[in-house]
Amino acid sequence: PYSQADAMAKLIPDELGIDLKNSFEKEPKIKELCDSNPLAKRVWEFSLALEGLNRNAGTHAAGVVISNEPLWRKTPLFKPTGQDTLATQYNGKYVEDVDLIKFDFLGLKTLTVIEEALKLIEKRHGKRINFVEENINDPKVYEYISTGNTLGLFQIESAGMQDLAKKLKPNGFEDIIAMLALYRPGPMESGMLDDFVERKHGRAEITYMFPELEPILKPTYGVIVYQEQVMQIVQTIGGFSLGGADLVRRAMGKKIEEEMDRLREEFAIGAGKKGHNMETARELFDLIVKFAGYGFNKSHSAAYAMITFYTSFLKYYYPTEFMAAILTLEKNNTDKVIKYVDELKSLNITLRPPNINRSDLVFQADEIDGEKIVFFGMGALKGAGDVAINSIINTRNEGGEFKDMNDFVSRIDGSEANKRVIESLAKAGAFDEFGHSRCAILSQIETIIEAVGRAMLSKKQAVGSLFGDADEMITVEVDIKSMPEYDLLEILDIEKESLGFYVSGHPLDKYREELDKIKYTLSSEIEDLADGSQALFIGKIDEINTRISKKGNKFAIANIMDLHGNIELLLFENRLQELEDDFDLDKPIAFKVKITKDGDFTRMNILKIESLKDAKKEKVKVKKEKRFIPEETLVPISLAVNLMPDTKIMEELLCLVQKHIGKHPLKIHIKSKLSNVIIESKMKVNPSILDEVKELGIYQEEKVITQPK
Repeated sequence: PYSQADAMAKLIPDELGIDLKNSFEKEPKIKELCDSNPLAKRVWEFSLALEGLNRNAGTHAAGVVISNEPLWRKTPLFKPTGQDTLATQYNGKYVEDVDLIKFDFLGLKTLTVIEEALKLIEKRHGKRINFVEENINDPKVYEYISTGNTLGLFQIESAGMQDLAKKLKPNGFEDIIAMLALYRPGPMESGMLDDFVERKHGRAEITYMFPELEPILKPTYGVIVYQEQVMQIVQTIGGFSLGGADLVRRAMGKKIEEEMDRLREEFAIGAGKKGHNMETARELFDLIVKFAGYGFNKSHSAAYAMITFYTSFLKYYYPTEFMAAILTLEKNNTDKVIKYVDELKSLNITLRPPNINRSDLVFQADEIDGEKIVFFGMGALKGAGDVAINSIINTRNEGGEFKDMNDFVSRIDGSEANKRVIESLAKAGAFDEFGHSRCAILSQIETIIEAVGRAMLSKKQAVGSLFGDADEMITVEVDIKSMPEYDLLEILDIEKESLGFYVSGHPLDKYREELDKIKYTLSSEIEDLADGSQALFIGKIDEINTRISKKGNKFAIANIMDLHGNIELLLFENRLQELEDDFDLDKPIAFKVKITKDGDFTRMNILKIESLKDAKKEKVKVKKEKRFIPEETLVPISLAVNLMPDTKIMEELLCLVQKHIGKHPLKIHIKSKLSNVIIESKMKVNPSILDEVKELGIYQEEKVITQPK
């Protein structure tokens, strides 16, 4: 049964690189389970036999192999069904053994953010930033990083990295390289990261076993951080060639005991020949072996650190343009947008709703009367569409700014900018500068659309007319009667409807002063919470959906709005009664919860419901998730489904996806006679789903290993 299998799987200690044999030795409950349950014992025996075997072929997310002769002479190839590409049948680890070069090409959206920011800077300031000419050790940039205000900065925006930036206080590029290399499970658990920080600030002594090590280890304060340092040490002290040093690095990664013993002696003998103490050399080799398990590739970290510097430079010197670029890239991710909108406030930058004469498709950086402003991009409006917005922008660029609503309806292309587009612009406040209230425009939207239609007809009739170019021929007037504006809450509601979140304010703004006195967690920070953490959420009840379970018990799903978004909490009958009897649902309420994480699925169990007054005294044990440099992307699981009118299959598939939550991205290929559609879902699954989907007639698409060039 799934529940028993799940309980057994959770007995495996959560340690980096642990295997079944070590798990059995470290967790006595596994032995107890196997002794008491024959089925569990059988599963364990099968698991031992299967561990380490290849489960299936998979494609590396960014792997490309390059050869100096036809690939089939060096490796067997494989052609996946329905695709034109080829792949090597050899695993990526072994292609170098047959004289192939493997490259990993990573596509990072941060590069697009940087390019977008550079375009905005060039547009506003008339200059193109060339990072080659900038000082990569600019002290002001590193002082800024040291404040911990790193939201939006590549690789260092998580809560853990913000804390590390404040502790480490990097003062140069080398420190950033080390930050990225050390902020991983191994170095953190071994104490390497803490040791690095202490040595940098002179609170721990820096020593070198041999004077020759100083030039190699000085940039990292005597700590062996990188694989390249391991190679340099082996070459400098042990007399190995560079090729031999690389073989040592690889051997350390594989940890073959006999091979390590042989290399240890070879290193000591080589050190002796260079006049070094052989026993001290053996101790150094043992130290290298200890650190090599955590050693990171410096070239990888340096490349990432370069992008970290670029984003830091842009945010420090050009914050308005940088934040506008980030908002453009993340416009469809409401949770992130809300975080960055808060960051704008901390940077004293005002986010304004879209403006029909100043906004573009993307978010725009601007300054009005000394006030730094980011205008919302009209391309992010819900229900508008890029084609319609581009049509309006092109009209504005060709004929100048729109003077009023008459000018707007007379000039736009009504076939592109239809009722839905104009309605969405009005809700967002794009026409505010025309002097009409949003209420007036939305209440008389039919009158405006009719005027657009008349203008289109006039343009058509003017073609070929003797007076075709005269403004009088194609200008129409729209009579918009004056009406009082909506109240603030109504404006906020229609803004959220068109923009996805609040811009002009927030329904909880009047409680901000009180909320600032409480330590609580925002809905946008849920992904940063670790399994087993507690959290205190504060928000206003948006909606309560009451339901009855199969056993006849009453429960409810409460949708709670906070300053960054919405969360859903499950309320059992006793909690629902408590909420309805003891609290004013029109005011913010605090919920203390326990977080349980299973793969990418997060559960929140309510521990306590309380008022803001009581929440000020509440003690909450918050544990943050640790996030690291991505070294490898898990292979997506692709499921092929034949198109059929019965939706039951897809509903059953959704149930299985929720049952088999894991870490592999899920792709669904819907196949039909006319065409195939590939859906890249945001869901992640465990490979265990593959057995059960077969019963639904769904099968796994064939995978390949490494795409050759």
